[in-house]
Amino acid sequence: MNVYDFDKTIIPYDSTQTFFRYLLKRKPSLLLHLPKMGLAFIRYSLKQITKTQMKNVMYEVLPKVNNLNQVVIDFWSTRQNDIHTWYLKQKKDDDIIISASPSFLIQPMCELLGVHLIASEIDLSTGWHQGENCYGGEKPLRFAKEFNLEDIQAFYSDSYSDTPMAIHAKEAYLVTKDKITPWDFRKKYSSYEH
Repeated sequence: MNVYDFDKTIIPYDSTQTFFRYLLKRKPSLLLHLPKMGLAFIRYSLKQITKTQMKNVMYEVLPKVNNLNQVVIDFWSTRQNDIHTWYLKQKKDDDIIISASPSFLIQPMCELLGVHLIASEIDLSTGWHQGENCYGGEKPLRFAKEFNLEDIQAFYSDSYSDTPMAIHAKEAYLVTKDKITPWDFRKKYSSYEH
């Protein structure tokens, strides 16, 4: 099986950031939450809170969005052509997408593609994560709950933060827009922090 990161890998942008900009345009009252989000980002940068805790603050706006599922569908309705052509040409039915982005957001696109998704799970009634953010070293832990890590033929990502997944694949590739290059993760892994 082939495994792919989602954001900036098979689409050219960060879906969560793009979706939040979309939300703010649709519901300007959410702008009142920006100072709290900014403070959480600063605290994360200073290593006072975890990435999961920072994102919990960001996702706290979700219960304030009426008909969130429809909003997500509307968000993707004009973005179906954003999937990189290189991915569409090699897509297989047993592909797996693994992402730190929330499942409620990218599940509709994965359903359209007909692929399996492993992603961060969010309680939409609170906006808080159900478990850890599916990022870095958390990805292979989440993957191993559903599949055998030894079955990964190829792994594709735009980020060295995905080294913990890349080391389990028979082949790994770094993605920069439409450019795909072999990823010699062993060179970087010695200095990578899980």
